[in-house]
Amino acid sequence: MNKIAFVFPGQGAQTVGMGKEFFDRYDVAKRLFKEADEALDYSIMKMCFEGPENDLRLTANTQPAILTVSVIAAAVLKEHDIVPDIVGGHSLGEYSALVAAGVLKFQDAVLLVHRRGAYMQEAVPVGKGGMAAVLGLERDKIVEVCAEISKESPVQAVNFNCPGQVVIAGATVGVEKAAEALRAAGAAKCVMLPVSAPFHSTLMAPAAKKLAAELDRVEIVDASIPVVANVTGELETKAADIKQNLVIQADHPVKWEDCVAAMKTFGADTYVEAGPGKTLCGFNKRIDRSLKNLNVENIASLEKTLDYFKEVR
Repeated sequence: MNKIAFVFPGQGAQTVGMGKEFFDRYDVAKRLFKEADEALDYSIMKMCFEGPENDLRLTANTQPAILTVSVIAAAVLKEHDIVPDIVGGHSLGEYSALVAAGVLKFQDAVLLVHRRGAYMQEAVPVGKGGMAAVLGLERDKIVEVCAEISKESPVQAVNFNCPGQVVIAGATVGVEKAAEALRAAGAAKCVMLPVSAPFHSTLMAPAAKKLAAELDRVEIVDASIPVVANVTGELETKAADIKQNLVIQADHPVKWEDCVAAMKTFGADTYVEAGPGKTLCGFNKRIDRSLKNLNVENIASLEKTLDYFKEVR
């Protein structure tokens, strides 16, 4: 059997009620929710289960909530003897991947992403920055158009998700102007995203600086299995490289298409998205139709995934 990759979702995958089914059935989920609440000093568990949605949508809450549910999904899979040979995550998901690879302790990661979310929000006041998904235009053209608009107002391509989908971010004015110019250049669609900050853009530099100080305070060890880095699209195992990449990641683009290419070159042909939603399954299908994509976000999807592995084993 070929290699298994666990991939972990980023922000935007959150839904009220996530993780509750795992909590009801698995002791490991109860333990991890308890650890998350202790690390944060407030109940992320209650927020995951009951909302309100507006609170769950705040970046400083969204990030630890998604990370906790993602780590639980991976832990539940491990209890069923399904473990990854390689891991990767989209943006925030990279932290979930690092927990799965033994690089970060779970409680450290929960607190780190809570602060990361707060720093990202502080970097650009609400309403001053935005993001938009650009559909149906090649990445080089998007980069070129953004560079032109940036002469007046900052905007850049920040998520290279899959063929035909690139996300841009920057000052709200810059994003709106770029969206207009990209439509004129042939983009099928430009959709403004419901986010509160221009993630992964150069405007996040103050957040990256504060994050560097936070990362100095936690223990980061070499990975037990390879982790693919968002900023390089390459496999990493050394603690020092991983730490450096996490700092840079805050204000640099996410190269998801490159990440999947690296995991495929490594030999991964089965991808399990651990955590809420199926966003990465969607991206991966568009990157390479030959890859097998599964997801685990609740009991139904877990059982489907377990059935698949029973068959192939």
